[in-house]
Amino acid sequence: PEEALERAVERLPRAGGRFEAALREARRPRVIAECKRRSPSRGILRREYDAPALARAYERGGAVAISVLTEPAFFDGAPEHLQAVRAAVSLPVLRKDFIVCRYQILEARAWGAAAVLLIVAALDDRALGSLLRDAAALGVAALVEVHDAAELTRAVDAGARIIGVNNRDLRTLGVRTSTASELIPRVPDGVLAVAESGIQSRDDVARFESAGFDAFLVGERLVTAADPAMALSELMGRTPEATA
Repeated sequence: PEEALERAVERLPRAGGRFEAALREARRPRVIAECKRRSPSRGILRREYDAPALARAYERGGAVAISVLTEPAFFDGAPEHLQAVRAAVSLPVLRKDFIVCRYQILEARAWGAAAVLLIVAALDDRALGSLLRDAAALGVAALVEVHDAAELTRAVDAGARIIGVNNRDLRTLGVRTSTASELIPRVPDGVLAVAESGIQSRDDVARFESAGFDAFLVGERLVTAADPAMALSELMGRTPEATA
């Protein structure tokens, strides 16, 4: 019941600041590493899927935060995955799902999330503004995801503090990495910018970082790796010894 979630969240400290602080850390590059078993575009990504073990590998590899898919139909996600990851690592955790109501934000915080994903394409202006206010009131950060200039304008007008530019077209599921490069000049100063999808190499990270992105959300490149910690260290341009 919503009342039970309200009581649970009231006893918890505010967590959104930890997620924002992670994206402002002095060390670079800043990677939000993702735990997901499956994707709509590629199917099963990791058959032996152990979300907390994956998250621990990411922490060793130098991630600043962890993203966990909780959506069951398209990504094989579950609340238990987020709860297990929260217990396994010290990093702030993002609930990655199709968030459309305050109840889901309450769930996320009760499960241990410090942030939630809000997809502009799935929300009208009223809902987007309302959910941003709900997240702030409940002590949860919001990563507001956009895919084009019109959505970016809506996110800025709604007061988004963290904007993720997704290179994946949600209609075709194709990836066009130039999307991030085209939109980054439109992100206002003071707003954290996160590049999402299509990040495969250290060169990709360097290119987006030089363009002005503060952080990077990386999923498939790491989830499919035989050694996720090693893959993350390579993506960040670090030596394997640095992650020991």
